[in-house]
Amino acid sequence: MRRKTSQHLIPINKNNPCETSYDIYPSSHVKKGSIKIGYATLAEEISTARIVILDGYVGVDWEEVRSSLDSELRTMGLNTSFINVNDFLKPEETISSLVEPFLGGADPIFGRKTNLKLVDYFESSEFENIKTNPKANINIIYGTGASESGIDGLLVYFDLPKNELQYRMRANEVTNLGLNTPKDHKQMYKHFYFVDWPILNSEKKKLLPHISIIVDQQRLGKPVWMSGENLRNGLKKMSQSYFRVRPWFEPGVWGGQWMKDRFKDLNQDVPNYAWSFEMIVPENGLLFESDGTLLEVSFDMLMFQEKENILGKAAKRFGDEFPIRFDFLDTFQGGNLSVQCHPKSDYINKEFGENFTQDETYYILDAADGAKVYLGFQEGIAPNDFKKALNHSHSTKEVLEVEKYVQKLPAKKHDLFLIPNGTVHCSGVNNLVLEISATPYIYTFKMYDWQRLDLDGKPRPLNIERAFDNLNFERQGQIVQDTLISKPTIEALGKDWQKVHLPTHPDHFYDIYRYDFDNKVIIDTHNQCHILMLVEGESIELSIEGFPNQFFYYVETFTVPAAVGSYTLVNKGQKSVKVIVSFVKDEAC
Repeated sequence: MRRKTSQHLIPINKNNPCETSYDIYPSSHVKKGSIKIGYATLAEEISTARIVILDGYVGVDWEEVRSSLDSELRTMGLNTSFINVNDFLKPEETISSLVEPFLGGADPIFGRKTNLKLVDYFESSEFENIKTNPKANINIIYGTGASESGIDGLLVYFDLPKNELQYRMRANEVTNLGLNTPKDHKQMYKHFYFVDWPILNSEKKKLLPHISIIVDQQRLGKPVWMSGENLRNGLKKMSQSYFRVRPWFEPGVWGGQWMKDRFKDLNQDVPNYAWSFEMIVPENGLLFESDGTLLEVSFDMLMFQEKENILGKAAKRFGDEFPIRFDFLDTFQGGNLSVQCHPKSDYINKEFGENFTQDETYYILDAADGAKVYLGFQEGIAPNDFKKALNHSHSTKEVLEVEKYVQKLPAKKHDLFLIPNGTVHCSGVNNLVLEISATPYIYTFKMYDWQRLDLDGKPRPLNIERAFDNLNFERQGQIVQDTLISKPTIEALGKDWQKVHLPTHPDHFYDIYRYDFDNKVIIDTHNQCHILMLVEGESIELSIEGFPNQFFYYVETFTVPAAVGSYTLVNKGQKSVKVIVSFVKDEAC
C-alpha cells in the first residue's frame, strides 16, 4: 500500500471538467503541449545534459525516480552514473539531536518552527569529494537536498502535494527528513510541520528561479512535468488575474453529510466529511492544466515568486505568508466540535514561533433548524470551577455539562460569529461553517471533546493547561452578544445590489464584506488581495481586463490578487447571489 486514504488519487487527465457545479480539481491553463507525462519523456528531455540535479520535497519516492530514469536512459543507449545525496547526510543520531529542540518533547501536537537550514543536515565537506564519472554520458545527483552539493547542472525539481505526503505517511511509506524509519503518525506530522516543511520551503524558495523542469510525483509511476519557464510564467499569470487552489477533504469524528451529499465527485464510500481545506495555504496546491493534463505544485511557490502582486500593500507585513484561510467545517447530521480556544498573539510567537495568531470567524453558510454555536462564557463563571470540571471529566470520563459554563447561541444562515484568540467556542450539530480565519490552523487547544475517540479509535489529545494560559474570561454574558456576533450594516447600495459590511473584532487583522446583487457589481481591490466565495446563488462570472472570463459556482473559493485593481462579478444564475469577500484591513498592513 503506497498511500492510505479514502480519497481518490488525482487523475492525470481532467476528462470530465466540471461545468455546472463545485469543481474539486480547479486548474489554470498553460499553453498547449506544456505538460508531459512519464519517465520516458522526462528522460528524453534531460538526455542531452552532461550533469543533472534531481532535487525535491520530502516524501518523493527517490528510488522510483532513480530506477525509472536509469532504465529509460539506458534504453536510449546512454551510460548513466547516479550519486545519492543521502550518502552525505549526517548520521541519524546527529540529525535527531539537531531537530529535537523544535519537536516539543512528549507534546502530541505542538513543537516550535525551526530555524535550521537544509545545509545543516549534510556533511558539507564531503561534497567536495564528489567526482562525476567521465565515462558516463550523463551524471545525475539526486535526492532531497541535491542542490546543496554545489555542483552545477540541469535542475529538475520533484514536488509532492501535502495531502499526498500525509497519505504516504499514513501508509508508513515515508520518513521525516534524514531519518530511516517512520514515527508514530501524529509525531511524524508534527515533525513535518515544525521542521521539515519550514526547511524545505526555504530551500524551494531559493531554487525556484533556477528550476529547469518541475515534476509532480504524486502519481507513482506516472510523473507529469513541464519546464520551469512555463511554471514561472503560469505563476505570474495567476498573480495578475485570479486563482483557485485545489481543495482537499477529510473525514473526522464529528464530520457531517453536507459536503458528501453535494460534492458528487468526492469518494462517497466514507462515513462523513468533517473538513474541506478550501484555502489553507501551507497545505493546498495549485493545479496547472494543458490539453487536459493536470500538474500540481505547492501554493507557496506562488507566494515566493509573486508576493507583491498577490498581497499588495499587505506584503510589507506578511511577506511570503498568505494571511487568510477559508475552510469548511461540516456538522450536518454529525457531532459537535471540541470545546476549544486559540492562543494569544504573544503566546503563539513565544511557544511555537508563528508570526501571527489563529484568530477565527464562523460564517454560517448553511444551518438546519435549531442549529447552535457555542461561544463565550456564561455570566459570572468562576475560572477555577470550569477548570476543575474539565479535569474531573477528563480523568473520570464523565460527561461535562458544557452549557453550565459556555453559552449556546442560535445559528442561522449568513450569521457571522467572531472568535478572536482566547475565546471559548465550538460549532454545534447541523451547521456548515465557512471558517474565515488567519492562516495558522493547527493551534486548537481542546478542553473537552464529548468523551469521543478519534477515527483511529484513540482518545483525542486535550490541551487544558495551554487553554487556560490563553482563555479570556472577560468574554462572558452580554459582552458575548455585544462584541462576538457581527452586526451587518449596508455600506453602499444601488438599484439591484448592496455592499454589506460584516464587521470583525478589533483583534482580527482581516475584514469581511458581502455583495448581494441581481445582475453585476464592480469591485476595486484597493491594492489588497481579495478572497471570495459564492455563498448564495448558482454561478457568477469573473471579468478582469486582459484575461478570459472565468465562471465560479456555489461555495467555490477563489482569489483576486491585489495587482488586479478592478474586477467585475456577473450573476449567471436565475436567482440573486451573495458573495463573501475577505481581505486584510488597511490599518493591519
